[in-house]
Amino acid sequence: MTASRRDFVRQIGLGLAASATATEALGALSLTSGREGSERLLVENPRHPTPAPVGTDRLPLAWYQGQSRRLREQARARGVDVILLQSDVNLVYFTGCFRGSGERTTWAMMPTREADTVYWFSPAIDRDLITSWWCTENEYYFCYPHAEGGFPNRGQLAKGGRVDLWAWVLGQLAAKGLGDATIGLDRELTPSAQRTFDRILPNAKVADVSDLCLRMQVIKTPEEIALTQRAYRYFDLVHCFARDFILEHGTRATDYQVGQALSQYGINLMMRDVRRDGRPHSAVGMEVTGHYVRTGVATAYPHPNQFFHAPLQKGQPVYVNCDILLGGYGGEGYRNYILRPSNSAHDRMWQVVADTVQMIVEETKPGAVCADIAYKVHAYQIKQGMQEFIYHRPGHGQGQNFVGHQPPFLALGDESVVEEGMTFSVEPGLYDEKNGIGINPSDRLVVLKDRSVLMSRIPFTKEWSFLDV
Repeated sequence: MTASRRDFVRQIGLGLAASATATEALGALSLTSGREGSERLLVENPRHPTPAPVGTDRLPLAWYQGQSRRLREQARARGVDVILLQSDVNLVYFTGCFRGSGERTTWAMMPTREADTVYWFSPAIDRDLITSWWCTENEYYFCYPHAEGGFPNRGQLAKGGRVDLWAWVLGQLAAKGLGDATIGLDRELTPSAQRTFDRILPNAKVADVSDLCLRMQVIKTPEEIALTQRAYRYFDLVHCFARDFILEHGTRATDYQVGQALSQYGINLMMRDVRRDGRPHSAVGMEVTGHYVRTGVATAYPHPNQFFHAPLQKGQPVYVNCDILLGGYGGEGYRNYILRPSNSAHDRMWQVVADTVQMIVEETKPGAVCADIAYKVHAYQIKQGMQEFIYHRPGHGQGQNFVGHQPPFLALGDESVVEEGMTFSVEPGLYDEKNGIGINPSDRLVVLKDRSVLMSRIPFTKEWSFLDV
């Protein structure tokens, strides 16, 4: 590293409150300077999709409207008159309005014979968020639980008389003349919900369109892939920063400090480019997580439940586990480090994992069967004597908008056929509690016409992974 970059990493130091200025300055340096430090080890891949340009911080409204039109067309072919979306995942994907419902259920209705309309039924808390985005009309209840006639925001007070919100929204559909319509839902109704439906809309029919919603999300569009690739360009720099931080601070740092510093650095890095004015609908779907970074024996558990706050030590593994999202797109990016001296258990496990990462990349291509890929990975792990360290499948589909896991799965029980546009995690992880080590790198693998490519430029090499501190 040059003195300037090293100085910034050193200034970030071990006191998080004092590091804000340094991480912001380093974020600017990463965008304007040549490659320094760990950035010199990044590997360019000419097969990478072209990243979305700076200024494209989220997908445009036109993209969401286009996806909703595709859904309407497919649903109409099944005889559906209107689609009523309830899942937050689907609400964001098909409208572009980033929000979450919690217990305050929200619905969006899309008539299949109308191209660009969306009728919302929401809690009052989100009324401004919804009407300032794509909204033909919004009928709202006050809050959950909603009391009949209770709208304090209108000066109307009432208590008691709790409203069944499912009956309420069905009543809204009836009032719109949909009493004999075929209504496409993105969920299977429970028996009680079906009884309510039959009572409020006795002449209407239910059609399940959840498979259409999921299918569209599984096959990523070029615009989604481009925005994801841009997020991974930031991810590359975040991991370079984390590696440089470990090299600079070594055993003076804790895993917690590494995670907090990389998260702060990553957000500052992205926000240098993200256009926003403080109002809704800009700088949406963003995160750089660092709370899962861990060291030592904590790496030996695939789903640990303890808080991570342990010092880095020589001879121990460090797991830089984080996620990044920009406009709802990005995903997983994990890398494992061994702080020398290593031992034979470390070396052997690291090599088997590195081999199976490459195997997944080579085997995952259009026409391949997910179960076959998983079988080959597990067969190799077993052949190398690693069977007792296997805890999970070697990969899963990656979603969008805070959906980490999505079908299909690189798993023995999933016989789905790989298609162009799918994306997967790459996690042939192994975990050895006795020796206090787990290795589970991840990336995002995008399936192209005849192959797949990892979306990061971070190498799987010993030069990158084995560190002297």
